[in-house]
Amino acid sequence: MTDIFLASLLLGLVAGIAAGLFGIGGGALIVPALVWLFQAQHFDPAKLMLIAVATSLATAIFTSIAAVRTHHTLGNIDWRRTQHLAPSMLLGASCGAVLAEYISANLLRWFFICYLLYTSLQMLMAKPMPPSTGPIRNFLDLPVGLFIGVLSALLGIGGGTMTVPYLTGTGLAIKNAVATSSSCALPIALSAAVSYALLGLNDSNLPSGSLGYLYLPAFAGIVLTSVLTAPIGAKLAHRLPALQLKRYFAAVLFLIAIKMTG
Repeated sequence: MTDIFLASLLLGLVAGIAAGLFGIGGGALIVPALVWLFQAQHFDPAKLMLIAVATSLATAIFTSIAAVRTHHTLGNIDWRRTQHLAPSMLLGASCGAVLAEYISANLLRWFFICYLLYTSLQMLMAKPMPPSTGPIRNFLDLPVGLFIGVLSALLGIGGGTMTVPYLTGTGLAIKNAVATSSSCALPIALSAAVSYALLGLNDSNLPSGSLGYLYLPAFAGIVLTSVLTAPIGAKLAHRLPALQLKRYFAAVLFLIAIKMTG
């Protein structure tokens, strides 16, 4: 338990900087790192991915709150779109957590590998988006929000890699899409984390220190450091060659995906 807590402190440092620097949630790093940590501690292989995904989502609650405060202060969040998306995302995240219990650990692992490959390719091929000029269209918010909520709960992420492209595609300027996506990540993380905690309460095969499927030592370690380093990453984004660093990080995600196939 102590070893995982100490390792999670380091993981939180790295995940926080990556989240602030590259504008993606820490789940892309946190989930695979936790999987390897839990494997080293001989956690039940059938529950291992569930615990990693649930714990990652619980940490996202706190990083999302910090991001929302910053974006709200800057006035970039479109709260009307958040109100449209949040209810279906809440429902979708809860359903995704329930669905995850019925999916094999191996299939859940492959879902995450596909997500890492998608994210790495998206970062490699991303081009600057021109400012939106068309009218905002939100008639798809309900089904899309439900889909993003389900997938985010299965993968242990806040959904930004899906929410941002959707919002820009429906007429929102990129800076508002990023900010609004951060406000949508909070209901996803909260709903999924609570659902995972409740779903695992009666499971006697979970490791000591668990609250349902949430593994508290890892959760505490990641939160303690990631909330400190995420703002540092955001500041570094304005000083470092972001495009070049993004390509390096995309390569890292690609290698992690390949490693997880073994």
